[in-house]
Amino acid sequence: MPFYLLSEIIGILTPLVIVVIVLVILSPNAFFVVKQQHAVIIERLGKFHRIVPAGLHAKIPLIDRRAATVSLRTMKNGFDIDVKTEDNVTIGLEVSAQYHVSYEMGNGPADSGVYKSYYMLQQPVAQMRDFITDALRSSIPVYTLDEVFAKKDDIAKDVNATVSEQMADYGFTLVSTLITKIALPAEVEDSMNQINAAQRTKAAAQDLAEADRIRRVTEARAEAEAMEKAGEGIANQRKAIAIGIKDSLETIQETGVGNDEANQLFMFTQWTEMMNEFAKSGRASTVVLPTDFRESTSMFEQIITANQVEDGTGSDAGSRK
Repeated sequence: MPFYLLSEIIGILTPLVIVVIVLVILSPNAFFVVKQQHAVIIERLGKFHRIVPAGLHAKIPLIDRRAATVSLRTMKNGFDIDVKTEDNVTIGLEVSAQYHVSYEMGNGPADSGVYKSYYMLQQPVAQMRDFITDALRSSIPVYTLDEVFAKKDDIAKDVNATVSEQMADYGFTLVSTLITKIALPAEVEDSMNQINAAQRTKAAAQDLAEADRIRRVTEARAEAEAMEKAGEGIANQRKAIAIGIKDSLETIQETGVGNDEANQLFMFTQWTEMMNEFAKSGRASTVVLPTDFRESTSMFEQIITANQVEDGTGSDAGSRK
């Protein structure tokens, strides 16, 4: 190949090679990938140019640059805040805030949450902490300590609504604000524990007293019912005995025996049965009985008279003394 032809070929390929080399060098800066749930802010010559979402994108090397990669995922931060209640008790609150960059695009890129979160607020977490602290220190002092425990969820909702409006101006959406813990001074916590223990002791004593009262009332009712049933049984027994005696006397009288003889015969029969039962049981060590069954009536009357004299119920007790 002639030398002049080789020189011409080299002269033609040299610019192409240079262009290829430049493209190879600049290609990593010309193409880029944005991850899911992220957005990238592109600046051109130091001025905001556009916002690109997730995917493959291109930019002009040396002219365009990736100013920032903004995460659109929900984030969480915790804060410790000291506040004072209406009854002058200083408490410590552990507050958890969930937030993310606003997804709203507005009328233009400059109105979007991504633009505001990057260009309008340098320390969003610190600013959000200040907003939450101010809102809590404005709302807690109107509640007593007991009310703070009872209404902490309502207080957190009110704080979240207030701070959400403030953070929206900076491109952030406050998802929720939670009061996760209320820390008390040691002496206040001890006092509350003592009060609760005293209340539980009082309630337990009242329950025990009520249980004892119910037991006593139940036992009294059961005893009264048992005595009533026993009285009915004794009355029925005596009634049955009287009917049996009447029937026995009538049967004896039907044989032609007189009243006196019938009574003596009945008494003899009862006395004989009593002696038989005594002989069978044999549990008594001493018993005093008349030798003749006909003397049992006078003995019974003497025992009744002696009891009346001891009680002072006899009609002639005073005269006998």
